[in-house]
Amino acid sequence: MDEFNFYNSENDGYRGGFGSYADPEPVIPGTPFATGGMRPPKKKRGGAAKVVALVLACAIAGGGAGVGGAYLYNKAAVPQNTTIIHEENRPQVQTIVNTNNGQPMTPEQLYAANLPSCVGITVNTTQNIWGQTTTSAASGSGFVYSRDGYIVTNYHVIEEADRDDSGSVTIQVSFANGEKYDARLVGGEKDNDVAVLKIEAGGLTPVTLGDSSKLVVGESVYAIGNPLGELTYSLTDGIVSALDRLITTTGADENGRQTSTTLNVLQTNCAINPGNSGGPLFDSYGNVIGITTAKYTQSSSGVNAEGLGFALPINDVKEILADLIAHGYVTGKPYMGVQVTDVPSAAQQYGITAGAAVSYVAEGSCAQKAGLQVNDIITAIDDTAIDSSSALTAALTTGYKAGDTATLTVIRNQQELKLTITFDEKNAETEGRNQLQQDNSQQQQNNGYYYQWPFGGFPW
Repeated sequence: MDEFNFYNSENDGYRGGFGSYADPEPVIPGTPFATGGMRPPKKKRGGAAKVVALVLACAIAGGGAGVGGAYLYNKAAVPQNTTIIHEENRPQVQTIVNTNNGQPMTPEQLYAANLPSCVGITVNTTQNIWGQTTTSAASGSGFVYSRDGYIVTNYHVIEEADRDDSGSVTIQVSFANGEKYDARLVGGEKDNDVAVLKIEAGGLTPVTLGDSSKLVVGESVYAIGNPLGELTYSLTDGIVSALDRLITTTGADENGRQTSTTLNVLQTNCAINPGNSGGPLFDSYGNVIGITTAKYTQSSSGVNAEGLGFALPINDVKEILADLIAHGYVTGKPYMGVQVTDVPSAAQQYGITAGAAVSYVAEGSCAQKAGLQVNDIITAIDDTAIDSSSALTAALTTGYKAGDTATLTVIRNQQELKLTITFDEKNAETEGRNQLQQDNSQQQQNNGYYYQWPFGGFPW
């Protein structure tokens, strides 16, 4: 499968690879999308796969990103340190006759009303290289979520801070009036590319959240962000180009294991560039209906692409943001407690079944309780066929929650078995138990018929 290169919010500006974009079929209607949000209704495939470079809209800066700040105002007589989320039920855009009764804002009105709610985010990393202390800065965008200082952005903007245990990575939030605040990471959700920060400030101007389910193709949208980390608080405009696009990302975690994430996004021709990541996408009524995330730039054949930007629909992440604020992580995510990898094509030629091959089973996990063993090949969850480790990832994140019970179909010693599993919740405790034990796992692999396979796999 071809891969996409896309910009990183860290070191040299590149993060990793994006898997092929083929506009695949959404999952079963009415099931949660990863965590919190609902997936779109099932659609037909959009035709042949399109292979293009995808740029995550974050940027590297030599020092800090641009400065800026916001004036303060009071929507109501509410204590400054109270978390209140504003949502508005906007009029439905008419697809035949637009009555215009909703009185949308002009671009200049929208910008003036929302500039105090838009922020620049700078992630500073301090390193000691050969006795010399150096500092690099990555920049992105964000928006004020509540009066008492909660800030929303993309996870990939602050990923370096989430991985840091040494205190060498710091986060700073800047407003358009020049005010700056140190921020702490409340929680991040890599699978949906969202994060929540907290600054010690009150009486801020929060955005109003809209309803992305009411969007229609062709209506106007606007982005405010910090392209290139230097052209701060820029307003760009465009339209909704398409809804319910699915893009699958592939990369590596901090342990070098391959990871895969599928995001449901809306497409827009708003100008989105490195530095825009995490910024708000507004409808013409001034409501945030998306979080700007990425853009396509160039196909694998060298054909340039323009006007292909993507944003996370706000409805998909509302519950996720509430979970991050309340718990620091997303509750209810299913977890098996295994390490899995693909069955190599060479092995399949000798009769080994395609599926998710188990290379490690965590002690005390639901997988161990279900009887799953190293060298088992998972070929189905209930009625969903599993032909790879990424298929297992997709089935778990889109179809199940913690506490759900499912039937696993596995191949063990060329015999098919049915195992019943009740999923754990994905949290720090269950993930901590699933740290790959290299010595034990390698010994188990060598004793099985997957000897010398390139294990690395997906932690589930």
